[in-house]
Amino acid sequence: MNELTGYPNRGWWLFLLRGIVAIAFGVAAFVWPTLTLTVLIALFGAYVFVDGAFGLAHAIRSRGWLPHWWLGALEGALGVVLGLLAFLAPGVTAFVLLMIIATWAIIGGALRIALAIWMRREIRGEWFLIVSGALSILFGVLLFVVPEAGILSVIWLIGFYAILFGGLIVGLALRLRRETVGLARMASPMSLGAGRPIESGGKGV
Repeated sequence: MNELTGYPNRGWWLFLLRGIVAIAFGVAAFVWPTLTLTVLIALFGAYVFVDGAFGLAHAIRSRGWLPHWWLGALEGALGVVLGLLAFLAPGVTAFVLLMIIATWAIIGGALRIALAIWMRREIRGEWFLIVSGALSILFGVLLFVVPEAGILSVIWLIGFYAILFGGLIVGLALRLRRETVGLARMASPMSLGAGRPIESGGKGV
């Protein structure tokens, strides 16, 4: 199996799960009544932990054929650490956690863009990763610029980011799955042809 076929076959469903979790979190941020900033950050920590775990799992599964798999592993590990910090450091203020989230978003976005650039020969649809990385960087910058804009503004910002990011990752997953189906259909006739005995065109003497 070459790298082009290996990428969608081995990882599209992990991207799909990451996207669904992100969208679910974003929707919850909008529809949850009386949601406080502290609760939102705790939920965001849980989301980041799950997202990081999925990203780390995909990177580890890809280490045998993807040269720059460690970039995805680093992004996933950052998410896991941040998620644990949100739960294991109750004394940290909401403002400090927001700054940590902003830093994570900027670093994670940069790593995602770098990974997409290096993988552009292995996959099609790498622009999903590039746009999601740029979105993460923008999200992090906005958190740094307007950390005290109001609880409602921060909640909406985080919710919009999660939904848009999740939509991009789901789009990437569906693109990879479509390639998987297409490659399987292309390989099927070849497999049948390979197993069919070759008929002789002439008659024996």
